[in-house]
Amino acid sequence: MFVLFCLCWCSLTGVFAAETNEIQSVSVMEGDSVTLNSDLTKIHEDDDILWKFGAEKSLIAKISKEKKISSTYDDVPDGRFRDRLKLDHQTGSLTITDISNEHAGLYKLEINGAKLTIKTFSVSVYAHLPTPNIIRDCSSSSSSSPQNCSLVCSVLNVHHVTLSWFKGNSLLSSISVSDLSISLSLPLEVEYQDKNTYSCVLNNPISNQTRHPNITQLCHTCAGPKEAK
Repeated sequence: MFVLFCLCWCSLTGVFAAETNEIQSVSVMEGDSVTLNSDLTKIHEDDDILWKFGAEKSLIAKISKEKKISSTYDDVPDGRFRDRLKLDHQTGSLTITDISNEHAGLYKLEINGAKLTIKTFSVSVYAHLPTPNIIRDCSSSSSSSPQNCSLVCSVLNVHHVTLSWFKGNSLLSSISVSDLSISLSLPLEVEYQDKNTYSCVLNNPISNQTRHPNITQLCHTCAGPKEAK
């Protein structure tokens, strides 16, 4: 009796044992496509492939080789995946096309076969970055010397970015914003005759935009703010 119980229990644990991988982070630019790889070379006949999205674990794609079923559920949840999902029938990998910020989040892959394999992807979607704008701040009275002038580098309506001033390759200052879409500005004080190379850089984890100020032009006069060309 004990042997029979052991055999049954071992059999069940063998079938339902789960191989759970760490969460894989995936970053993608808004409007691009991203493929979440199953790491399978071929789906076995007894494998069921399930793709789920979000905290609600809404089913968005499914493959059952045995039942010959393959489907993407474009209207789940709330239609955000409509015409954007492509399923690889050979490997079970899922591609999301024309991705936007509403597609960011957790994607869970379940491979149900001889054992249960689970893969989780954390997808971050980043907007295209604007080029920073540089002007002279004529209203600033913080200059410690009449030979100095104040510059301000700014960007509008950005999130998940860092704005930085560099002198050559050396970081001088930076400011970051995470979730909220706001405007950022970062001051820099330089000398009128400064011959060093400065740059204002806006970056996120996958891209950057850089602007170099023309110090001679910007610091020449304060008749009105002049934009960097």
